[in-house]
Amino acid sequence: MTEHNPIRRPDGPEARLAALGVKLPDAPKPVAAYVPAVRTGNLLFVSGQIPMREGRLITQGRVPGEVSQETARECARQCALNGLAVVRAAVGTLDAVKRVVRLGVFVASEPGFHAQPQVANAASELMEQIFGEAGRHARAAVGSIDLPLGAPVEIEFLFEVE
Repeated sequence: MTEHNPIRRPDGPEARLAALGVKLPDAPKPVAAYVPAVRTGNLLFVSGQIPMREGRLITQGRVPGEVSQETARECARQCALNGLAVVRAAVGTLDAVKRVVRLGVFVASEPGFHAQPQVANAASELMEQIFGEAGRHARAAVGSIDLPLGAPVEIEFLFEVE
């Protein structure tokens, strides 16, 4: 398979994405001095994605006082969609993904908030819905005092690709 002529699998991630009724956004542009993704061999490292939708953050603030846990889950899901858009832009199709290897999930948290894994689950569940068993991954869910642009969630990704 080449980046310029991707082969579509009728039962692959692109088909599952369509069946879920999910449309990926355009790949977000970097907001600082980095590239959206780096490929080395069969590994694709996707830079941290924040919950941008149509060019704007969904919301800003720390969980749970300024941003509810439910809204933080929505943000995590959007980060995952943005990450997948970067993958598609880098390799041509989600069907080129052999495995979701790891997610690093950062949640801007107030002191005493310990439900970062529940926020991260929104992204993890989406990966499993789209990639099936190959979407099960290693993960870190970490509390942070602040994230870029005041985002409540940021997620970095590692994929194995063809």
